[in-house]
Amino acid sequence: MTHDGVQAWLDAYVRAWRTYDPADIATLFTENATYAYHPWDEAVLRGRDAIVADWLEEQDPPGSWEAHYQPLMVEGEQAVATGTTRYTEGKTYYNLWVLRFAEGGRCAEFVEWFMVPPLEETP
Repeated sequence: MTHDGVQAWLDAYVRAWRTYDPADIATLFTENATYAYHPWDEAVLRGRDAIVADWLEEQDPPGSWEAHYQPLMVEGEQAVATGTTRYTEGKTYYNLWVLRFAEGGRCAEFVEWFMVPPLEETP
C-alpha cells in the first residue's frame, strides 16, 4: 500500500460515512475484515456484512460533522492514520486508526483509538 493509496481509502471512508450507502461502505472492507471501535474491544465486528450493518444502525445526521484524516505511517500493508472529527454541536474527536490492508486496497483490519479533549474549566 502506498501513502496515496491510503489517502484515497481514507477519503472514500469519509464519503461512505457521509452517504451511508451500503455498497460504498462494503467496498472499503474485505469479506472477512475485522473492525474495532477501541483497541480493548472484545466484541470486534467480524465480516463485511457485520461492518455495514453496524454503520447503518446509528447514523450521524447529514451536515452534522466534518472530518479529515491523513496517513501518518505506511509500511507494507499496514498504515496508521490520524485525523479529527468535529460535530456542529461542539464535540471534537481526535483519532488514530491502525489499519491493515489486503491485496486490492481493501481494509482487512481496522482498529480505532479516539480521544476526546478534556473539558475546558470555566472560571
